[in-house]
Amino acid sequence: MGSLILALRFLTVVPVSGREADGPTALGRAAWWFPAVGLALGALLAAVDRALALVCPAVLAAVLVLTLWKAISGGLHLDGLADCLDGLAGRDVERRREIMRDPHVGAFGALGLICCMLVDAGALLGLSTPSRSRVLLLAPAVGRLAPLLVVGPGAGAAGRALGMGARFMCARPRWAGPVHLVALLALTAVLLGTGGLLIAAGALAASLAGARFFARRIDGVTGDVLGAAVELGELAFLVGGATLGHVGTA
Repeated sequence: MGSLILALRFLTVVPVSGREADGPTALGRAAWWFPAVGLALGALLAAVDRALALVCPAVLAAVLVLTLWKAISGGLHLDGLADCLDGLAGRDVERRREIMRDPHVGAFGALGLICCMLVDAGALLGLSTPSRSRVLLLAPAVGRLAPLLVVGPGAGAAGRALGMGARFMCARPRWAGPVHLVALLALTAVLLGTGGLLIAAGALAASLAGARFFARRIDGVTGDVLGAAVELGELAFLVGGATLGHVGTA
């Protein structure tokens, strides 16, 4: 239970009682719970979205759901994405790492966050009512599966990982990613059909490609890169769901 408590406290701001797992490898071992925490968050978002749809205009409901989503996550993954985008301004690896360690948000990061939130909101609005709850349920889980699958540049399963990213990637259970991938794809197929499998596969591919790009720019995987992978996975899944729904009704 200690690993579950740690996963909940790390991935959300929800107060959880109990003693969490500790030690330098604790977060990596807690990775088994990441997709499950994502599903729990998705279930909450889907329920809130259903409730808001009864009393709010569609645009307001989408914005409130998105606000709740990012607030419960503590902005953790948005911060990682912003840092990675800011790092693109660096001339070389050392300068990029230095920029990413700066706690301030730069122009690239701010613009990226604005675009990300706008696309998220637009995708939510573009989802049809029947599929919206199912997509909301699955998107956070797909995003939180990504860190279990990220492979860094260089040799070895973890590649060249740095800081928290190194501790996480070296300690995460070897089979956690593949096992959760199969389970999540199966659940997606049940809830969204064959099209859902394409959405999930595409979202994970986009997330991992983005993480790989950022990792190559700084020659390693950091916690920011892993956070960006989560955010990109969620974004891609929402966009894929909205696009598939639009094409299917066009």
